[in-house]
Amino acid sequence: MKKLVILTGAGMSAESGFSTFRDSGGLWEKYNVEDVASPDGWERNPEMVLDFYNGLRKQLMQAKPNAGHQGLYELEQDYDVKIITQNVDDLHERAGNHNVLHLHGELMKVRPVNRENEIYTLTPENCEIHLGDKDKNGIQLRPHIVWFGEPVPMIEKAIEWTEEADIFVIIGTSLNVYPAAGLIHYVRKGIPIYLIDPQEVHIPSGLPVHIIHKGAGEGVKELVQILKSHL
Repeated sequence: MKKLVILTGAGMSAESGFSTFRDSGGLWEKYNVEDVASPDGWERNPEMVLDFYNGLRKQLMQAKPNAGHQGLYELEQDYDVKIITQNVDDLHERAGNHNVLHLHGELMKVRPVNRENEIYTLTPENCEIHLGDKDKNGIQLRPHIVWFGEPVPMIEKAIEWTEEADIFVIIGTSLNVYPAAGLIHYVRKGIPIYLIDPQEVHIPSGLPVHIIHKGAGEGVKELVQILKSHL
């Protein structure tokens, strides 16, 4: 089975109604990114940070996997699919995908401050955390999110997956956010690369990329047709 590695960004979840910090009218628009997605913001006002992510989780509870997510799950019938996502939502998992690596953390998980490997999973029925919510050792819980200025612990695994890819696909990401944007440089020479995005995306020069100028749902549908024709 060929290894199909897919890098997804905010555009993957847009059709599910889950907003990102770039969306106008979204929850992010009410906050400065530095206040809710940085260690400094946490130090200044942890209560505001916790309230922000509680709001994001409530929004996520209303979102459902879209046709793009479902199409990627269908590809598991014919390919060894591995998804590297910049998204913190769980829509890939809810669509059925089995191998999902979250570069920037997971919204439905929390961890004690300064303890990256002690992770707890929240439930839809109990998805809020507040000041005073602590682990068994009495340490305050924080979102399991990689904030700006923090290391990206899963990037080495992402590089490993990318280097093993027989086909590499990019969906809904501007390729402006590093280190994720640099993954394209680890694709082996001669490996087919597909990019799905309705917007213009800057692609490093010299890389042959098959571009599908569509949103995630329609774009993945076209991708599935292309890949099935090559089986």
